[in-house]
Amino acid sequence: MPSLQKKLTIRQEILDDYATVYALTKAAFDAADHADGDEAQLPERLRARDSYIPELSLVAELDGLVAGHILFTEITIGEQPALCLGIVSVLPELQGKGIGSALIQKGHQVARELGFSVCVLAGHEGYYPRFGYQPINRHGIIFPFEGPEECLMVKFLNDRGKSVRGAAIFPPELIPGS
Repeated sequence: MPSLQKKLTIRQEILDDYATVYALTKAAFDAADHADGDEAQLPERLRARDSYIPELSLVAELDGLVAGHILFTEITIGEQPALCLGIVSVLPELQGKGIGSALIQKGHQVARELGFSVCVLAGHEGYYPRFGYQPINRHGIIFPFEGPEECLMVKFLNDRGKSVRGAAIFPPELIPGS
């Protein structure tokens, strides 16, 4: 792992990355047993929204190769601005090497710098708790769709986030079946 970190660079996504990110996301989710087949289009759909935050669309490069991507989008919870972790993808052959973790940690850092205090996601309960995500049902946040309680999660990026309560309003692209 230490040698990987020496070669790993995380930077803001640029227009020239779009085709590569599409191919990377398609490969990552084609290899995943939990994928529904539509994930490769999600970054493009989210980039077209007013809620898109370019500073929170990041790529991980490993020796010049785009090896991973993360994208957060702005939502609201109650009346408060918040984030949703829209998608994390890593090339299948590089999964489990810390690239996704590095992207999530850098994304949280940038989000705090931009003034966000809370982030939610619908994700896998075995992966995201290691980054401080907890089930939302403990915190008074309501998702507009159903799912296993343990998969609907929140992370407070600072103490202010702990007071955020209410219904989360998502872009339609993030709501399953919309």
